[in-house]
Amino acid sequence: MKFDIYAKNYEVSEKLKNVTEQKLAKLDKYFKDDETTAKVSFKKQANSFTTEIMLDFNGKFVRATATSDNFYDNIDIILPKIEGQIRKHRTKFDQHNKNAAFADAAIYDVRNAEENAKRQIVKKKNFVLTPMTVKEAEEEMELLGHSFYVFLEAKTNTVQVLYRRDDGDLGLIEPQV
Repeated sequence: MKFDIYAKNYEVSEKLKNVTEQKLAKLDKYFKDDETTAKVSFKKQANSFTTEIMLDFNGKFVRATATSDNFYDNIDIILPKIEGQIRKHRTKFDQHNKNAAFADAAIYDVRNAEENAKRQIVKKKNFVLTPMTVKEAEEEMELLGHSFYVFLEAKTNTVQVLYRRDDGDLGLIEPQV
């Protein structure tokens, strides 16, 4: 597994890097080759420490985030979440990729039964996309009180998604064709 470690408002120590890599290395047994990338982001804001881990395996993503009073606890919180997602997606990944990814038994005990609940589509919406700028989409999203907004970007004529992140900032999803 390859590691990309990023930090915002914090200098990552060698000890934290080593602990992170050691704990994530336990997930190596789920992946057949070294094409898996773990992107780890450490972000410090005032007295809170946020850690985000995203695993990229052949274009498939597994992501989890945790916030607490230190980064070491965050890693211990995130690993069961990541493994729960791996188990949840094990069949889907195996069928699509025809490989041995996620074939082994679980390492971490996941106690969150809600995460394993089956979900279904209960509502479907259709709407007309009107061309607008990102700023206009942000204003529309605020007016509607939604956490995301789908719109047709006026300059590029592509469908984009503007969303509110857990930290209160905004994110923009732009398709690559």
